[in-house]
Amino acid sequence: MSAARVWKFGADINTDLMLPGAVMSKNEAEQARAVFAANRPGWIDEMRKGDAIVAGRNFGMGSNRPASRSLRNIGIGFLLAESINGLFFRNSVNFGFLALECPGCFAAFEEGDMAELDLDVWSVRNKRTGAVLTPLPIPQRLLSLMQGGGIFPLMEKEGLIAPRR
Repeated sequence: MSAARVWKFGADINTDLMLPGAVMSKNEAEQARAVFAANRPGWIDEMRKGDAIVAGRNFGMGSNRPASRSLRNIGIGFLLAESINGLFFRNSVNFGFLALECPGCFAAFEEGDMAELDLDVWSVRNKRTGAVLTPLPIPQRLLSLMQGGGIFPLMEKEGLIAPRR
């Protein structure tokens, strides 16, 4: 089980807000500093490693840029959203970022609440209100990739690609 402070974002959050085009050619550390700078200036300095994002519908819409990698790199523990864009979800698997659809999550949490996620029983609990929700389950293999760092560490481990330096 993991507990995390909640940051709320609305519906239709675009990948451009997480990984702006202006930093696409920069290194991953510089890209991380730009996460949500356009719509929540200073947020990157307020959030802490292990915090969670709770969002509305269609989180991660837009381009196929690896925005989930930036969220992983800044230390977001997990994402709960009413719905997740398919490209963003696939990148979340590839880059090892835990992103879950959880109907009712947007109404169930306020910013600053503590979310307790228990994937052993597929539940998330609002510690303040006691409300318990059920994230939509995902196949174990995809969950393992999300929790294990993504596809590249797995391919390295299996000897399919050379280790990153």
